[in-house]
Amino acid sequence: MKIRPIKVSDNQALKQILQTDLQAVGLDIPGTAYFDKNLDTLSQFYDANDKRAYYVVVDDHEMVLGGAGCAEFNMDKGIAELQKLYLAKAARGHGLSYQLITLVEDFAQKSGYQKLYLETHHNLKAAIHVYTKAGFTKLNGGPLETSQHSGAMDGFYLKTL
Repeated sequence: MKIRPIKVSDNQALKQILQTDLQAVGLDIPGTAYFDKNLDTLSQFYDANDKRAYYVVVDDHEMVLGGAGCAEFNMDKGIAELQKLYLAKAARGHGLSYQLITLVEDFAQKSGYQKLYLETHHNLKAAIHVYTKAGFTKLNGGPLETSQHSGAMDGFYLKTL
């Protein structure tokens, strides 16, 4: 397996992985990434701004197995958002989530961000374990003030880079 930047040809596979993962835990509901309007054009979304990046895990045959991204959240406060970290079942248990997070953190730092924010849901227990182990701290007061928070997510985390 290897990790590389997103390509247009990855869009549909990533959408399928994300939606399958969310559906499996009952989060195929409005307000989650399941209904994100950018799912069909993820590569274009991340390529549209040099302060954004998305990394894709592929196998030896270039089959997409998941990915993770980073985009601006609050530029004035130097905060980026870790976005859409999802892996197909075949890619889990190999430490790829941590590798993706490290790539996102490195990109965020090089892009001038000082902190990385994320929103998740308590149903995503494995993801919460990964985030905590990767050094993210749970925010007790809810989402950050500039969040486009929809109410569907109930876990908010922040990490200083």
